[in-house]
Amino acid sequence: MADVDLVLRSTRVITPEGTRAASVAVSGGTIVAVRDIDAAVPTHARVEDFGDDVLLPGLVDTHVHVNDPGRAEWEGFWTATRAAAAGGITTLVDMPLNSLPPTTSVDRLRTKQAVAAAKAHIDVGFWGGALPDNVKDLRPLHDAGVFGFKCFLSPSGVEEFHELNQEQLAVSMGEIAGFGGLLIVHAEDPHELAAASAAGKGGPRYADFLGTRPRVSENTAIEGLIALARRIGARVHVLHLSSSDALPLIAAAKREGVGVTVETCPHYLTLTAEEVPDGASEFKCCPPIREAANQDLLWQALADGTIDCVVTDHSPSTADLKTADFATAWGGISGLQLSLPAVWTAARARGHGLEDVARWMSTRTARLVGLEQKGAIEAGRDADFAVLAPDETFTVDPARLQHRNRVTAYAGKTLSGVVKSTWLRGQRIVSDGEFTAPAGRLLERKN
Repeated sequence: MADVDLVLRSTRVITPEGTRAASVAVSGGTIVAVRDIDAAVPTHARVEDFGDDVLLPGLVDTHVHVNDPGRAEWEGFWTATRAAAAGGITTLVDMPLNSLPPTTSVDRLRTKQAVAAAKAHIDVGFWGGALPDNVKDLRPLHDAGVFGFKCFLSPSGVEEFHELNQEQLAVSMGEIAGFGGLLIVHAEDPHELAAASAAGKGGPRYADFLGTRPRVSENTAIEGLIALARRIGARVHVLHLSSSDALPLIAAAKREGVGVTVETCPHYLTLTAEEVPDGASEFKCCPPIREAANQDLLWQALADGTIDCVVTDHSPSTADLKTADFATAWGGISGLQLSLPAVWTAARARGHGLEDVARWMSTRTARLVGLEQKGAIEAGRDADFAVLAPDETFTVDPARLQHRNRVTAYAGKTLSGVVKSTWLRGQRIVSDGEFTAPAGRLLERKN
């Protein structure tokens, strides 16, 4: 303990064994011990005492669209990582779209890494993309350190990132399984979507939009994905699940030993179709926010482990793309800064504790991408923390958000849980709204 340079104390530290009063000893940016709160402090160590504020492991968000380079007017590494830090997130993994170019080859990965390097306030990793024409690039991207590969089964919304048909999906999945990689999937069936869209209509009514993205489109896609993963022996991850109807399929596949994991998002857990005003396309995302009864079942699936984790799917755009016509408005919700308080507000109302939130938003997301040094407050892990005042409330003011475009579905909502400070490898990177210079590192898959 002689080389300990920092000790953080709190009466409520979230550890893998539960919540306890503790002091966390840090050396060189790594946790070296979690001890009793009144343990002796090594000579020369600085002490930070947070009183009754909760010390959480820094959150790990594995589903973020930073859009930089190419669409940096939508977002960028500087603003996205500041927003994340303000919300207690210390690590994010960037999606291969909607940047230009998308992350579909090693050269393109290097381009994105070069852009991110000087702007990242938190640690940043990268997903690769699986397209119809880049199977040859998948193994090189894996070897270059991406954490897995994203594909769409229906149109992505941007021309440069095409979806996979069933034959292409099987080829890419087989290639990725061959080197032990992870395939992450936007699972909506294109045929079901086409049929629903043909029967639907555009305009400002949210109910009309909801009808064009029916649950059956998710259910059908997930059923096919599980069957293919079972046959190939692949690891697959279902992105942003919104349909509770798919939960029995997923639970059965897990019991059978199929390599499937599943995420959902704060907006599916905290917002409902019934509350979306007509014309309010800040609520538009794909798959969509569904009804309250559907939301109840998502929460049950989180509690029983059918759903593994919660991530933001932060997908911003410029305000002009959020038109009042749900059919043409850009689909995406900006959630980095607000994800922790949004989920905590809803979780505590349903009887869950901060231990659950940390498990869903930090431990399991770190495990998903193999970041063994993240996701928990225990010896050997990075000294990444969020300090949360769980009982303090605030009303969401878009002007106070760090996102480049401050369009938010949470505007005016009162949330519980104020992030007092965020720490990255033992350094305080934001405190009460004041940021340090960017200190994030670029992460690569290690196994």
